[in-house]
Amino acid sequence: MVGEVAFELVPVLAPNAYALMVAVAIDLALGDPVYGAHPVRLIGRSLTWLEHVLRRCGLDGYGGGIVLFLILATGWGGGLSAVVLGIHSAGVWAGWIVHGFLLYSFLALGDLLHHGWRIETALRRHDLEGARAAVSQLVGRDTAPMDAAACRRAAVESLSENLADGFTSPLFWYTLTGLPGLVLFKVISTMDSMVGYRSERYMRFGWCGARLDDLLNFLPARLTWLLLTLVAAALPSCSARKAFRIGLQQHAMLPGPNSGWSEAAMAGAIERRLVGPIWTAGRLVTEQWIGDPADPPMQSEADYQVASRLIGVAGVSAAMVSCMALLWL
Repeated sequence: MVGEVAFELVPVLAPNAYALMVAVAIDLALGDPVYGAHPVRLIGRSLTWLEHVLRRCGLDGYGGGIVLFLILATGWGGGLSAVVLGIHSAGVWAGWIVHGFLLYSFLALGDLLHHGWRIETALRRHDLEGARAAVSQLVGRDTAPMDAAACRRAAVESLSENLADGFTSPLFWYTLTGLPGLVLFKVISTMDSMVGYRSERYMRFGWCGARLDDLLNFLPARLTWLLLTLVAAALPSCSARKAFRIGLQQHAMLPGPNSGWSEAAMAGAIERRLVGPIWTAGRLVTEQWIGDPADPPMQSEADYQVASRLIGVAGVSAAMVSCMALLWL
């Protein structure tokens, strides 16, 4: 009730179906805007500066990570909200344009699909080095040992994982909490990607960001598993039954409480095994596969097309559901 009253007072910060439609359409057409003042890049730069300051002050443990979150959440969540409100007070349409642009900047479905196709296009040209270079922008593993099939698997694994934390999760929180909640989610997501490591340097300092990211992605990750299952039922060459079963049975085989749901569901849906041998820092770290053991490894261009189509339709379907919820509820 309090949130509803607040949004009645400042509607330009509330979730808006029409702004969401436009933002998703632009994202699919153009991908993520690439420029130095991108909001996520600015959040990342401020995080790096604050980390340096906090560590110099001796706040390099759990407390420092919590202070980092509080400053970033207040500064960016409150700051961007204030900017939108200020512009809106000067001109109603200007405020909504900024709202829409921020929404577009924080959704990453189009950019994911475009990057995946860059990998596939390089492989079609028999440019394995180009494909490996593109894969290295998505994953942290060694790309030198990868053949074409491994590049395709890495692309699909990254796309299916990022479908959740790069699109359905921010979409979920925008639908529930509007622009301020979306900004807060991106602050936490940026913290997790920059300091949420299990290394000696970040084990304690990055704990806050990593755990908050796990919490905010918990429900959206499982909804994405169900979404992929439902979409697989409507697409040829996909198996809804396997998407549901493999997602449920094998999600815990991958690190973290959330990423395995969409990756395992993807393996089941396209009826191809994913992951396989992974090398990091010159060392073989896993030879584990996910998917039905009776299915072949994913390796062909046709396999990639099925997976990419499933990702795209699932993302658009999630956006449509959000828009309908905002219009009708």
